[in-house]
Amino acid sequence: MPAGYSFRPRLLPWAIALLACAAGIALGQWQTRRAEEKRAAAKQLEDKKVELNGMLLPQHTVLLDNKIRDGRAGYEVLMPLKLADGRCVLVNRGWIAAGPTRDALPQVRTPAGEVRIEGIAREHLPRALQLAGAPQTGKLRQNLELQAFAAETGLALAPFFVEQRSALDDGLVRDWPRPDSGVEKHEAYALQWYSLAALAVVLAAVLSFRKIEKPA
Repeated sequence: MPAGYSFRPRLLPWAIALLACAAGIALGQWQTRRAEEKRAAAKQLEDKKVELNGMLLPQHTVLLDNKIRDGRAGYEVLMPLKLADGRCVLVNRGWIAAGPTRDALPQVRTPAGEVRIEGIAREHLPRALQLAGAPQTGKLRQNLELQAFAAETGLALAPFFVEQRSALDDGLVRDWPRPDSGVEKHEAYALQWYSLAALAVVLAAVLSFRKIEKPA
């Protein structure tokens, strides 16, 4: 204890400090859990890697609308891959930029013959906000449901789709967001909240020291 000072804690500052400390710890734990969840999601995707050989079916191409990359509007290209046994797997081949007008859809280059697709198997396509009057069929769509697409096309479609990660000479962009992106951010936020929790207690302790008044 510093000479000439006494430790005389007051109820209100300590109550505020303990509340701030508890809040900081709770928020820090929440950010820590978010980081762990993203790590677990990334690990789970590692277990769902697939490699498929087959022929792409460009006649069943679907362009998912309103997909943005680096501030540019475009489409994600969905196309079935027909396997040797006749089954088909829907592949999200990547992103392509929109043309100068929405009247002219971009032309997607599709390799002929058998191709090898490597990627991540996912159960559901992300669902976007469905605009009123948006087409539910045809080449350009907002969303696509696997079962409905199988019934519409008559294809023996697998109950999952593949997010393509392998390269093809098609000009498509495949910079899919990593499932563990943001882990470092959550860890940094957690450290900040834990630090603020500790700081609240330290400040309350420092402010509890009072200078001893010398008798006149």
